[in-house]
Amino acid sequence: QVQLTESGGGLVQAGGSLRLSCAASGFYLGNYAMGWHRQAPGKERELVASISRYGTTNYADSVAGRFTISRDNAQSTVYLQMNSLKPEDTAVYYCQRQFSPYWGQGTQVTVSS
Repeated sequence: QVQLTESGGGLVQAGGSLRLSCAASGFYLGNYAMGWHRQAPGKERELVASISRYGTTNYADSVAGRFTISRDNAQSTVYLQMNSLKPEDTAVYYCQRQFSPYWGQGTQVTVSS
């Protein structure tokens, strides 16, 4: 049974940092591309970062240079390091096994100004 569980969200001041974790189970993480998405109130869900099974990363323009996605296949965990956070980064962040219907439940990130 595939499960994705996010953690690490919270309230942070603008300019601060958070690290999100996505614990994967039910499959071998190393075989799949993974992504982090976010959805702000009243907005569509957007892909912010992805990492291929080979470690190639891609970022949305809005987070490039501030966010870093990484993976630890041995720990079956994907991370999203978020630095220089802005109020517009406030959203629920979701982990997804790319190109599949498998999503986590989401973790709230709130950035105060």
